[in-house]
Amino acid sequence: MEIARVGVVGAGQMGNGIAQVAATAGYQVLLQDISDAALDKGLKTIEKNLGRMVAKDKISADDAAATQARIARATDVAAMGECDLVIEAATENVDLKFKIFENLARAARPGAILATNTSSISITAIAAHTDRPDLVVGMHFMNPVPVMQLVELIRGLATSDAAFEAVRAAAQKMGKTTVEGRDMPGFIVNRVLMPYINEAAQALYEGIGTVEDIDTAMRLGTNVPMGPLTLADFIGLDTCLAIMEVLRDGLGGDSKYRPSPLLRKYVEAGWLGRKSGRGFYSYEGGAR
Repeated sequence: MEIARVGVVGAGQMGNGIAQVAATAGYQVLLQDISDAALDKGLKTIEKNLGRMVAKDKISADDAAATQARIARATDVAAMGECDLVIEAATENVDLKFKIFENLARAARPGAILATNTSSISITAIAAHTDRPDLVVGMHFMNPVPVMQLVELIRGLATSDAAFEAVRAAAQKMGKTTVEGRDMPGFIVNRVLMPYINEAAQALYEGIGTVEDIDTAMRLGTNVPMGPLTLADFIGLDTCLAIMEVLRDGLGGDSKYRPSPLLRKYVEAGWLGRKSGRGFYSYEGGAR
């Protein structure tokens, strides 16, 4: 399966990052979102990211310009009909992803591979909403995509070896290291990471430590580069909550995957982290 043209559905922080690394790798890229405003914002982010790389002498100005020239834009998912591989990078919402894949199955050419950047939702369930479950693959990039080296690959129940290996080769061409996770809730990364973040939120809820003390303790005590509450703000508390709910529901309601009441309360308040200006920390003047 030869891949020359890559489609990306969603121009948000994950989608624009995927579009950037795919274009940098030499793929012709079509970035799609539902509005011109969303596309403008996503393409501006790519321009800024490439500009920073030029300033740090990581790439040349000519290479940055060539990368941007490889990215086209569209507001209609029907434009994905010309792509060999389409990567969905929409919000981590089950019903939304099912709807997108129903639309992609109608829009994509026969033989095109459909990948999802989901971090926790069943690949088999997503594939069942298409006419080509053998060509559906989980392709979970890490945030921020241009910086993080990992792509977690997941087979659905019907995923063919040919489709899986084509996606693996595409990820490696984008400069990523791949691992294969089983199609279980959370796969590898979020099965381990999200309960860790959730427990940090619960420790804060129970008054075991302050925001700063919990993050400092984990950062200096376990040598991780970022504390769990800082990381949660970076990911988005709504995304963390959604993944915990997928883990809880998909793993038989096991109480160890119950979202912390504090995490749920913050999401209800609209305190979603960096993207909303407030989460466990305030991004208008330090910790809350």
